[in-house]
Amino acid sequence: MFQSPSRLPPARTLRPTSRGKIIGSDARIRSVLSTLDRVARSSCTVLVTGESGTGKELFVAALHDASARSGSPLVTINCGAIPVDLVESELFGHAKGAFTGAQSARHGHVAAAEGGTLFLDEVGELPLAVQVKLLRLLQQREYTPLGESRAIKCDVRIVAATNRDLAAEVAAGRFREDLYYRLNVIHVHLPPLRERKLDTRLLAEHFFSVCARRSGRDDLQGLSPAALAAIDAKAWPGNVRALENAVERGVLLAAGPLVEAEDLFAEEDRPLPSRKISSTRIEIPVSVSVEAARPGALSATASGVRHASNPNFPRVLPDAGVDLTRCAERYQNNLIEQALLRTGGNKNRAAQLLGLNRTTLVEMIRRRGI
Repeated sequence: MFQSPSRLPPARTLRPTSRGKIIGSDARIRSVLSTLDRVARSSCTVLVTGESGTGKELFVAALHDASARSGSPLVTINCGAIPVDLVESELFGHAKGAFTGAQSARHGHVAAAEGGTLFLDEVGELPLAVQVKLLRLLQQREYTPLGESRAIKCDVRIVAATNRDLAAEVAAGRFREDLYYRLNVIHVHLPPLRERKLDTRLLAEHFFSVCARRSGRDDLQGLSPAALAAIDAKAWPGNVRALENAVERGVLLAAGPLVEAEDLFAEEDRPLPSRKISSTRIEIPVSVSVEAARPGALSATASGVRHASNPNFPRVLPDAGVDLTRCAERYQNNLIEQALLRTGGNKNRAAQLLGLNRTTLVEMIRRRGI
């Protein structure tokens, strides 16, 4: 039933790009590619929206590859990953002595993308002061490096992406309305993986083949029926990127000959077919009275509490005890998934909801395979 990685039937490739393959059969994905093909030969600005992990960079690569600029650089800058005080310098470059530590002049990403495409990922994270300078770049096709007085003309196509609702950001005063309209000339939206159910297995099989080949696991035959069922059941708040991470984990940990569900997910993260993360509700008692903590009082009420208690998050200590570390991690994972769902996958806002630094949250998601 299952074949070795080298003999797996090829996954349905909608478009090979310079950054990887776009895999799937979803009609909306085909429509996005069709739109990008129609505008590729122009230099119009394109805005790509979608949740984190939906593959926005691949679609920007598809646009660049289909354009007359394909022989020039495609430069990607993650606007949310740069310290606020360095964003302007990173984008536009700086002159020698422009600020403390600027011991020599430096070209920015705009100059690096000359003649090609500049991809501004997470553009909604740009501070307002830099948004003004980006607007000038779009309107006049020129910019001024930090510390310089001379404007530089440029020939760069701007493509922006975000998982934020920029219209809502405009209404809240965090994003300039004039810049929003300049970016939103052509708008394409990538659907989340949970809405591409027919593509989930295609992607999983593709990632299995790639990961097995890359890690030298020619002893593996494929994904087991149980593993595929677990993949189908998961909501995938991290979308395609999270699915790839799970399959890679499975390939590395599988004893063989098949990758099983327990290889893909840690036990606490393993989905149940009927479980929907969006409807999960956890009740944790705010306090336990001294009286309730006494053995006599506990024995009178424990049966009712135990009956309603989630075994992963017990409200009363079971007679057999618990693995406290694992219970705490399960609880944390559940709250992280809820925060990602509530924010549409935006890690900055999810981290704020959880009282974490963004880098801490990203590392927890990576390490736990969420």
